[in-house]
Amino acid sequence: MAAAAGLRLGATGSGVRALCVLVHGRGQSPEEMIRLILQRLDAPDVTFALPRAARGAWYDARAVDPLTGQTRDQLGEALQQLTTEIASLRHDYPDVPLLLAGFSQGACLSIEHVCRGLHLPDALLALTGCRVGTPDCDRPDAAPAGLPIYLSGSDGDPWIPLQAMLEAARSLGGQGTNLRADVFPGRGHEACDAEIAMMAGMLADLAAGRSPRFGAAR
Repeated sequence: MAAAAGLRLGATGSGVRALCVLVHGRGQSPEEMIRLILQRLDAPDVTFALPRAARGAWYDARAVDPLTGQTRDQLGEALQQLTTEIASLRHDYPDVPLLLAGFSQGACLSIEHVCRGLHLPDALLALTGCRVGTPDCDRPDAAPAGLPIYLSGSDGDPWIPLQAMLEAARSLGGQGTNLRADVFPGRGHEACDAEIAMMAGMLADLAAGRSPRFGAAR
């Protein structure tokens, strides 16, 4: 299936200090990511690429369902689209640091991307995310040691169970990444102000040429 056209916005030319690929969730769109996240973000020196899922979802199953052949195929197509997006942005802005970010199903896809060691970003921001599949499934664990990763979740989120988010934290931490994981009790299916502040801080660190320090207050 041909990739649907995404969006690119933000800084251009010599003003670009950092890059960000922001992946939307199930039933969402790049336009919603602009409204729900980017309009709340102060990042004037960042170029954003927002890929679009052709079917409105990156894969049909729930993230916590056991992996089937169909889900693996759909996940493979979505990961290839994400790889192409990252490669295109890096081609246009070589040597500029890149944050891979996602919300909900987009966060899950982004986590699977780094766990496969594919076109690695300089940092990962997974807002309300988990691994795709169950711990019993055959899943790669090739996230590079030291990769800065911010992972968030909530006990009030109806789509990503808290237990699945905590299992992802154990998986990513066990691969030796530089992980910070935050749980926001009672938060619904959204990105709260603290998560937006963390994204802004990570982008500011990358734009300044340093590894993200996760300095935003919880």
